[in-house]
Amino acid sequence: MTRVAVVGATGRTGGEVVDAGVERDDVEVAVGVASEAGERSGVPVRPVSEIADVLADRDVDVAVDFSTPEATLSVADACAEAGVALVVGTTGFDEDAEASLRAVSEDVPVLKATNFSRGINVLQRVVGDAVAALDDYDLELMESHHNGKVDAPSGTANSILETVQEERDVEPVYGREGHAPRDEDEIGVFARRAGDIRGEHELILAGNDEVLSLSHRAEDRGVFAAGALDAAVWLAGRNPDWYNFGAVIDDS
Repeated sequence: MTRVAVVGATGRTGGEVVDAGVERDDVEVAVGVASEAGERSGVPVRPVSEIADVLADRDVDVAVDFSTPEATLSVADACAEAGVALVVGTTGFDEDAEASLRAVSEDVPVLKATNFSRGINVLQRVVGDAVAALDDYDLELMESHHNGKVDAPSGTANSILETVQEERDVEPVYGREGHAPRDEDEIGVFARRAGDIRGEHELILAGNDEVLSLSHRAEDRGVFAAGALDAAVWLAGRNPDWYNFGAVIDDS
């Protein structure tokens, strides 16, 4: 059984990870970590300021992180010190933070994903094929999330954009206003924030009097929680390296 510490245990997705973990037979949620001490689904929650002691005291195999970029870096350092594997679902890292996180993978296994949905990861593979095949079609990318999400575009949208740019040299245009004629080498990127939307992403390819729409909608955050826990079980005991969620899907 894989012993897990959930960082961000009182947040939207982190809380779902705790709830899902206590119901699984292959996972034991040893402890939650958040900004303040408390409890979630019978699991004790400790302050993130105590993360180093938490990892040492609770005999944790894997930390699953859904917090903030700043907190994640502190967690990553603590994992490296304690020899604990790390699954990262937090988004919004800048280049320096991403580099710091990758450096930790020299000491412990790190798996980072912008989205732990199996459907999104399959969509990513389809996107590359579609963009390469329809190389003269216009591209537009849209995403929608709940009103509390602070980073825009979403990490998943940025990952889709990276996949597009691997196939075509296009420049992102973030929203349009006023006189803004479209350039053939651009991709429009749009973010919407409203209500309790779990996550919606759509890439459209338009040309030749037709429109191809590639989309995914999460119906419940439990999808992300289940995927993150699958990643934790898969990552436990592996060698230090930088891993992605696609490997988890391929192995299963």
